[in-house]
Parts: sequence; structure tokens; C-alpha cells
Amino acid sequence: MKRENILTGSPWEDKMGYCRAVRIGNVIEVSGTVAIVDGEKVKADDAYAQTLNILERIEKVLEDLNAEMKDVIRTRIFTTEITSFEEVARAHSTFFKDTKPATGFYEVSKLVAPEYLVEIEFTAIVAE
Repeated sequence: MKRENILTGSPWEDKMGYCRAVRIGNVIEVSGTVAIVDGEKVKADDAYAQTLNILERIEKVLEDLNAEMKDVIRTRIFTTEITSFEEVARAHSTFFKDTKPATGFYEVSKLVAPEYLVEIEFTAIVAE
């Protein structure tokens, strides 16, 4: 089967040896994704805005692989603050209210940098 890698140009892709997403056949796996914290629209203390930013960016990644958010069957949400559940859930439901993928929500002690409150992994299957 053909393998498609989606790269974003991040220097970490070569340093770590990974890509944003991989599609093989009709299965797409998206790497853990954090927000682009700009300090204005997406702040280091705003789990809702961070989650929306992640979902908006992944929507574009899926489009590049001829898929849509409705093809997502699973999300894994990692947070450094479990009390942010309501904010994260509200943002998640903006994209998945009707699709309702299987989802896990996990508190972790740290993400890759202190400004990140949320990281999400995605699995999608495109109907053939």
C-alpha cells in the first residue's frame, strides 16, 4: 500500500524523525499536536483556545490527505490540568458534536513545553 507522510516544516520532524500525519490505505494517524501559542488569540493559560487551534490545524492536515473531520474515529486528549475538561470538551464538541469519535481524556504531568495545556492525537478512517 502507498504511504503518504504529511510534513509541516517543523525542525523537530528531522531531529526526532516524525511527521504530522501518516496515511496508509484508508487509515490516517495524526501525531500528538499542540497549539501554536501566540499570546494573543491563543494564550498559555487558555485550554479552550489551544484546543480549537489544534482542531483547526488538524482539519487542514486531514484535507491535505483527502479526508475530513467526520472521518476521525478516535481522539486522545492529553492535558496538564484535568480541571480544564469543560473547556476542552466545549472546543472538541465544536468539531465533533455530530461525529462523536471515541475519545480518551488524560492528565499528564508535563507536555513538551510549559505553555502547552493540551495535546491531541487523532485516528481517521476514510470510507472507500
